[in-house]
Amino acid sequence: MTADLVSLAYISLVAVVCPLLASLIPGKAVPETVLLLIAGALLGPYGAGIIQTNEAISLFSDLGLAFLFLLAGYEISPKSLAGAEGRRGAATWLVTFAIAFAIVALWPTLSAFDLDGLAVVIALTTTAMGTLLPILQERGILGTRVGDEIIAYGTWGELFPIIAIALLLSARATWQTMLVLAAFLAIAVLFAIVPKVGKSVGGRVSTFIRDNADTNSQMIIRTVNLLLIGLTAISAVFDLDIVLGAFAAGFILRFIIPEGNQTMEMKHNAIAYGFLVPLFFVVSGAKVDLRAIGEAPELLALFIVLLLFVRALPIFVSLTLGKSSRAMDVRERLTVSFYCATALPIIVAVTSVAVSADAMSQETASVLVAAGGVSVFLMPLLALLAERAMNAEAGRALREIRQSPKSTLHVLAAHRRLERQVRASLKDKRRDWSSYDLDSRCPGGRCERNEAKEFEDASLSKQVR
Repeated sequence: MTADLVSLAYISLVAVVCPLLASLIPGKAVPETVLLLIAGALLGPYGAGIIQTNEAISLFSDLGLAFLFLLAGYEISPKSLAGAEGRRGAATWLVTFAIAFAIVALWPTLSAFDLDGLAVVIALTTTAMGTLLPILQERGILGTRVGDEIIAYGTWGELFPIIAIALLLSARATWQTMLVLAAFLAIAVLFAIVPKVGKSVGGRVSTFIRDNADTNSQMIIRTVNLLLIGLTAISAVFDLDIVLGAFAAGFILRFIIPEGNQTMEMKHNAIAYGFLVPLFFVVSGAKVDLRAIGEAPELLALFIVLLLFVRALPIFVSLTLGKSSRAMDVRERLTVSFYCATALPIIVAVTSVAVSADAMSQETASVLVAAGGVSVFLMPLLALLAERAMNAEAGRALREIRQSPKSTLHVLAAHRRLERQVRASLKDKRRDWSSYDLDSRCPGGRCERNEAKEFEDASLSKQVR
């Protein structure tokens, strides 16, 4: 008990210090999540040994993972899955899975048909939507065309790997797993229909929940917690990964209240990001063996390169070929591709399954989790650099430097000023566009041509002249 409280105290300290450190880094280039992972690795059992990952702390960590996927599932609109972008996102994920399977089949130390190989295949095809959402919101990308595409591709990059974990990494026979998934689906549908019907008929229970949303009873929060914990518990009873239950809970919550509930969202964000989610990332970092990474840095680098090849490249090609997305410029397509190659929570889940089944060593799992943590830092950074390079007209700057090498510093300074002006103008423009008025500007939430792009083009043209 004492060790649990001491570990929890250190985790709480880390959760306070890391945002402060992240705010001191110019341009917020290092997300808070990366610092939480690093702190967990340094203070965990493989580091200083201050933070222990025993059963009590692991339970809190699992709840943090569940809340992360609840919020990710809640942010996803079913329309984004059924639309043209959603269909392209699903088809692209299948392509990435095929590419990853072929790579692992050629891997000398892995078998694509064994649990360790399948775990690597799934890890290479994932997108960490739950981790990305705060970053996208902070950078003003949600509600834009780029944000819509990230959600369309990223949703399938999170949903399909969850299903793949249940189907491919289960110890049961395939037909048994299908029956279990069907039973879970039936229960999830029941969880969705009963509250929906109760809400539509205005029953006493739904009225009581609504009237006591802000009293000491906090009925909306308690009800959502029941939905989340109930489905994750059912997942555990069915021997399925808890992320399936948590993600289903988020979908069901969006189905029940498609219009959203600002009060509920604010309170659950407070519970999740105020306590449980940072705890999950710290504990995930604590499971990383730093010595294993030092002994196999080439595996770490290889996995990151493979994430770009397996996940980012097919998405870029899909955006280039898609009828509704080919009008996007290179910067926008690169931005979507890099963000969608961000991976972590699913890697933690899939490596945990493989290690528990003695199919993967803890050392290999540590390297893969570390690579996922690096992707949380690297991929958003690459997306940011791609955006700034395009804003600063990097190609034109290089041509000017080749023509006059002595003016290199002057050229770089001029284009840096141009990039800052365009970025500031776009930031002001996006600030005026909240997600709530997107439909009034673009019926159905879609624009034939993004107004931000037109504004950027006009700004660039004016600056060049």
